[in-house]
Amino acid sequence: MKGNQSWIAEFILLGFQLSEDMELLLFVIFILLYTFNLLANGMILGLISLEPRLHTPMYYFLSHLAVTDVAYASSHLPNMLENLVKHKKTISYFSCTMQMVSYLAFASVECLTLVVMSYDRFVAICHPLQYTVIMNWRVCTFLAIACWVCGFSLAIVQVSLFLRLPFCGPQKVNHFFCEISSVLKVTCGDIWINEMFLFADGVFILVGPLSLMLVSYVRILWAILKNQSKEGRKKAFSTCSSHLCVVGFYFSIAMMVYLAPDSSHQEEQKKILFLFYTFFNPLLNPLVYSVRNAQVKAAFHKVLQKNRSV
Repeated sequence: MKGNQSWIAEFILLGFQLSEDMELLLFVIFILLYTFNLLANGMILGLISLEPRLHTPMYYFLSHLAVTDVAYASSHLPNMLENLVKHKKTISYFSCTMQMVSYLAFASVECLTLVVMSYDRFVAICHPLQYTVIMNWRVCTFLAIACWVCGFSLAIVQVSLFLRLPFCGPQKVNHFFCEISSVLKVTCGDIWINEMFLFADGVFILVGPLSLMLVSYVRILWAILKNQSKEGRKKAFSTCSSHLCVVGFYFSIAMMVYLAPDSSHQEEQKKILFLFYTFFNPLLNPLVYSVRNAQVKAAFHKVLQKNRSV
C-alpha cells in the first residue's frame, strides 16, 4: 500500500466529455440541486426535532434517512462541483479513497434504514396493539445503530480490499467520482476477489432487503384489505405508497448499477444513473414524505404560524 501511494498521487476523473461552457452550466444546475437537497432534508430534520407529535419511530428513522441523504451527496458532490468550475478532472489518492468509503457506507446505511422503516410500518399496521411495545425506543436505537455500523463495516471491507491492489499505467477513471467498480478497472492486479465481494455486498444489501420489504408489504396489503376501515385504508395506503415510491427508485437504480452484467457500452448509462441517484433521490425523500404526509404538513404550518406570531 505504501509503495502504491508513493507513485500514485492522483486519479483523473474522465466524467462527461463536455465543453467549458457546458461544464459551467452544469455547475449552476448541480449546485442548485445540491442546495435544494440540503434545504429540504434540513427542513425535515428541523420539523422532526421541533414538533413533539413527530417524535415517533417512523419519523426517528426518517431523520436518519435525511442525514444519510445529505451525507451521501456531500461525500462526492463538492469535489465534482470544484472540478466543473475549475475545469479540472483530478482527485488525490487519499480523497478518492475517502470518497469510496463514504459513498459506499452511506448508500448501505440508506438501504438498511429503508428496510427498518418497512418493518416499522409492518408492525404499525399488522400489529397496532403491540406497536409501542415492539417498537420501543431501545429497539429503535438498536436498529438505527445497527444500520450505521453494518453500512460502514461493509464499506471498510471493500476499501481495504482495494488498497492492496497495485497500479500501473494512466489512472484514468471513467466516472465523475471515485465509484469503486470504475476505479477497480484502472488497477493492474487481480480484482476477482474485489468483484466477488462487491457482488456479495450487492446481494446482501439489495436483494435480501428488497425481498424482506416485498414480504412486509404483501402482509401489510393483506392486513389493510382485510381489517382496516375505509379511512384507515386510505391513511395506510398513503403512508405505504410514499415509502414504496422511495424504495422503488432507490433499489431499481442500485440493482442496475451493481447487479446487472457489466459491459463497456453501459458505462455512460451507469454514469447517468448515478447522476439521477445523487441529485434526485435525496430530493425525493423529503418531497414524498412531506407533500404526501398530513402530519409533516401540519407540523410545517404550525412552525410557520409560530414564526409569524413572533
